[in-house]
Amino acid sequence: MRIIGGIYRSRKIVFPLSAEIRPTKDRIRESIFSALSDEIINRRVLDLFAGSGAYGLEALSRGAASITFVDNNPLAIKAINENIKNLGVSTQCQVFNEGYQSYLAKAKNEYSLIFLDPPYILNIYLEVIKEILEKKIASSNAIIICETNHALDFSSLGQEFKIREYHYGDTIVYILRR
Repeated sequence: MRIIGGIYRSRKIVFPLSAEIRPTKDRIRESIFSALSDEIINRRVLDLFAGSGAYGLEALSRGAASITFVDNNPLAIKAINENIKNLGVSTQCQVFNEGYQSYLAKAKNEYSLIFLDPPYILNIYLEVIKEILEKKIASSNAIIICETNHALDFSSLGQEFKIREYHYGDTIVYILRR
């Protein structure tokens, strides 16, 4: 795996070898970040279910102000910390080794770009987004990215979102803009 664009372009990303962690393909990340374009610059990013941290590190490479990584897998946390060290970006990153519910319960920051890429089998996207909205963790201009393997119906959120849907083989990516 590698960073696709920005100031850290072509830098390798350490990926944890675990059956629980599924890497996002480079071409999918490239498409997502092309769709976001300059909207990344100066954003506070939350990378939930961070895995290797590839989404957050890609955002940082493309101009995000700061990244918060959250994952409860020790192998993922080790990989994220190693990637942060290798890139020399520790002042712009926070890493939390805990589950999403624990983190969201205490989160005090407001984020303007949020990546949700939980294990597909959990199917908790709507639950997590509702919690993010209820706790006002998403800013008024937030963009939420969901990567999944099945269609999602966002009508139950009760929020006005502009939703774009992208298909990459078995992977579906939703970009929700407030």
